[in-house]
Amino acid sequence: MSPTDLLHFDLHRFEEARPMLLGLAYRILGSRADAEDAVQDTFLKWQAADRQTIDTPHAWLTTTCTRRCLDLLGNAHRARVDYVGAWLPEPIPTTVVSDAERSMQLADSLSTAFLLLLERLSPKERAAYLLHEIFDTPYAEIASMLELKEPACRKLVSRARANLQAAEARHAPPRERQQALLEAFRLAITEGATAQLANLLSAEVRLSADGGGKVPTLLEPLHGLGEVLAFLVNRLRGYWADYQWFEADINGGRGIVLHQQGNVTAVVTFGFDPSGQVTDIFIMRNPDKLARLTS
Repeated sequence: MSPTDLLHFDLHRFEEARPMLLGLAYRILGSRADAEDAVQDTFLKWQAADRQTIDTPHAWLTTTCTRRCLDLLGNAHRARVDYVGAWLPEPIPTTVVSDAERSMQLADSLSTAFLLLLERLSPKERAAYLLHEIFDTPYAEIASMLELKEPACRKLVSRARANLQAAEARHAPPRERQQALLEAFRLAITEGATAQLANLLSAEVRLSADGGGKVPTLLEPLHGLGEVLAFLVNRLRGYWADYQWFEADINGGRGIVLHQQGNVTAVVTFGFDPSGQVTDIFIMRNPDKLARLTS
């Protein structure tokens, strides 16, 4: 194989791995922008490496990407200490990692609710849990990636599993029920009719909004059916009724994208309990986190 053919072959190997790397990085970091940075850094290291000495390219790429994500996650956590209001993961169209998601049926682990649960974990717990439980990586490989002994990796995953088990958030009701929810939510905002929506919300529903201190929004979550419905009708109705509404697959489920003058101004996603009732309404208003959806 000529040097040119070898280069093309190596580039092809990386491009084959890119969707998985992006999916892993996004789940670890909760930010598409940071995930793309981590994958790009991995690509640059792949280019600079002596690739003929790499026996298992997939494992090498996963290891490099994971370690870069852990570095970025530490910086992100420090930045979130001073974050204004609620922090929510950057919303992404599910189609961004569509090939990987379809092949591994991972869409439920992209939900906003699940990504927020991962925030409870330490960086290494988070990486080990995702690699083993979501991407089916053997413990021996995870130990090598995280530079730990295999028993320590098993303990990380066990601890993470116990931490998340009490509040598992990977429930997704049938698409028809999600569609009915979108229609009921829009009816509540545009017409003030809340009966249909109230039947779909849990009595303990919570509404969280992320403006990042850049646009007006809630600074603290709202709790309870009455408080949430009152906010939707009495506050959001006046602001959102004239926006352009679009339905889309966002973070593995059906969501709402609102436009004003060609720009995305808000994204709404939902969290569910095992019975299909809505436990969380997530509203993204931070323009920095909406920029990619606008573009």
